[in-house]
Amino acid sequence: MKAVLALADGKYFIGKALGAIGEVTGEVVFNTSMTGYQEILTDPSYHGEIVTMTYPQIGNYGINPEDVESNRPFLSGFVVKEACHFPSNFRSEMSLDAYLKDNNIVSIEGIDTRALVRHIRTVGAQTGIISSTDIDPDSLIEKARKAPSIVGRDLVKEVTCSEPYQPTEGLWTLGEGYADCKQAQSPYKVIAYDFGIKRNILRNLATLGCDVTVVPATIPAADILKMNPDGVFLSNGPGDPEPLHYAQKNIQELLGKVPVFGICLGHQLLSIAAGGCTYKLKFGHRGGNQPVLDYKRQQVEITSQNHGFAVDENSLGDDIKVTHINLNDNTIEGI
Repeated sequence: MKAVLALADGKYFIGKALGAIGEVTGEVVFNTSMTGYQEILTDPSYHGEIVTMTYPQIGNYGINPEDVESNRPFLSGFVVKEACHFPSNFRSEMSLDAYLKDNNIVSIEGIDTRALVRHIRTVGAQTGIISSTDIDPDSLIEKARKAPSIVGRDLVKEVTCSEPYQPTEGLWTLGEGYADCKQAQSPYKVIAYDFGIKRNILRNLATLGCDVTVVPATIPAADILKMNPDGVFLSNGPGDPEPLHYAQKNIQELLGKVPVFGICLGHQLLSIAAGGCTYKLKFGHRGGNQPVLDYKRQQVEITSQNHGFAVDENSLGDDIKVTHINLNDNTIEGI
């Protein structure tokens, strides 16, 4: 069945329907990872986005129930050059197409993803639409232009947990699956704000000896301090940090009273709480090959990233020190 991907600036691509039949809008972005598509599909940070994979063939090793970062896919749509419909892997339980269908993710394959990615790099990430029900490009372009931007929207409340919980899974090993950290000695009590947290982050914290309690994004700082934690973790999450005033206020109340560590959206919120500002990147950092310089150690680390906003260095006060920068564009990656 024919499907169309149309962008708000008038560019469009004709391909074949993949996954669910229907129509979705979202910000069209790209990820440069060669593997890890299942983790990308289930990463809540992609909520509201149509993700394009730059690697040409996706789905080769299928889908399994272990390599998920949340309980369902959160992205709006998925774009690939070629989907593998006959996966080969001893852990695979279904094909990519079947998984997308089961989770109602409208997707497209068979388009020139290299041309699409080059276009996004040139003009920037923008709102787009995938449809297998309306295949008139002019109609879809008009719909994309009327669709809301992710800028200024609170997407976190759409992905955060509804009540606190305590994860007990540790890291995965072949033949044993995920370790059970329930009975392990946990010297550190950590409260993790769920702005769209990934499961593997929690598994790493548990493996490192942390007794983790995950809480909804809106829990007041006063309630966190009553739990007497050794540290507070600010998770990854989707979209623009600027409208999350409740999170910024809570972080401000925590600073100086308990150690606070943030990654991705959490890092941006921490920077805002400390007096800084953020801005939207042209096309973001998404992939497993982002070079980051650690100023203190004078070492370069190749990192996995997924964010479309960054901290404005000129907005930071004298009491904030930049510790890491992205060597591709010199944007801040750590304070």
